[in-house]
Amino acid sequence: MKRLLARVFGRERKAVAFDQALLDVLVGAESESGQVVTPETALKVTAVLRCALVIADSVATVPLKIMRTAQGRRQAATDHPLYDLLHTRPNDVQSSLEFRETVALHMVLTGNAFVFINRVRAGRRIAELIPLDPARVRVRRHADRTLTYGVDGEEGSRDYPADAIWHLRGPSVSGWLGIDLVGKAREAIGLAMATETAHAKRFRNGVQVSGVYSVADPLTPEQYSQLRAYIDKSHAGIGNAGGWFLLDRGAKWNPISMTGVDAEHVKTRQFQIEEICRALGVMPIMIGYTDKTATYASAEQMFLAHAVHTARPWHRRFEQSIACQLLTAEERAGGYYPKFFDAELLRGAAKDRAEYYMRGIQAGWLLRNEAREFEDMDPIEGLGTPLTPVNMAIGTDGAPARQKEQPSDGT
Repeated sequence: MKRLLARVFGRERKAVAFDQALLDVLVGAESESGQVVTPETALKVTAVLRCALVIADSVATVPLKIMRTAQGRRQAATDHPLYDLLHTRPNDVQSSLEFRETVALHMVLTGNAFVFINRVRAGRRIAELIPLDPARVRVRRHADRTLTYGVDGEEGSRDYPADAIWHLRGPSVSGWLGIDLVGKAREAIGLAMATETAHAKRFRNGVQVSGVYSVADPLTPEQYSQLRAYIDKSHAGIGNAGGWFLLDRGAKWNPISMTGVDAEHVKTRQFQIEEICRALGVMPIMIGYTDKTATYASAEQMFLAHAVHTARPWHRRFEQSIACQLLTAEERAGGYYPKFFDAELLRGAAKDRAEYYMRGIQAGWLLRNEAREFEDMDPIEGLGTPLTPVNMAIGTDGAPARQKEQPSDGT
């Protein structure tokens, strides 16, 4: 096992011939702003870093289980080998959260994630899932449309067949290799890097003052020192804010505000945040950026939009990949399937949840014990039977039962 891991995770990267698409992802290219954008350098832009972590968090923190449908009922398949790997511990080093976080970051930053599948028992049972550095993996597509994966390790490069590598793809044009989202957003990210660098150099080398105090006649060094001491003592600091400024000798005070160039520079940096969020499909509010028009009600809808339009597509992408590459056709036919329990992303306030549970229980489509399970509470005996509203009872012939006629007052 140690020799196998040594081949997969080499200490030093060997010189290999990369496919051009992957070479562009890993080495990067220079943007028009002069910045070289790679997955590593892109993470230095806080908007990219936070967008990537938001997506990774939505994949890593939501429970993922292998489920089984049998006789019309769904239940967790705790006896399946993949259940513990995906839900708790995929390998000897990582927890399930850490593993999924790493894989999701690889997908966001490079468009692809590669996981070595360690199989035992004649190659059928999956014992470990080990994420690979995308920089060490080359994908080759053959004339018969099969894929092989070259993995660069300490003892050289080794080719693996498709069933030995779990290849998770992001959005894809070719169908077999994911799009490099960071590369497609190279100009937006490069401009953000350039403006941040320019801003930092300005504060390092420039002189920033709040105003200019000018006098009519030249000052001697002694007079300058006295004037400077007077201003620092009487007008500098928060304790002197709002006080009167007494001027003599024909002096004038000219305050300096932000110039138009300064304002446009700040605007450019703000706009690049929106551009990066647009490219990576993350709502700006999720990375701590919002405009002044956002309200509490609109923010709630933005959080809902994130759950529906950002988190859920990534969940379904993972589920489909697991079903196709980790489950066998016999297991799928036997009712096994992966499931992200992402309903918790839609959890509202306690009052909203209480109203939701109450309506579901009273209407009969939600069990009281199911509501307790949603709140991480133990079931109670007798609360596993659905309630049926009296005005919606079903008759013995399958038709709605009619209410018994009430006797008149004269009988």
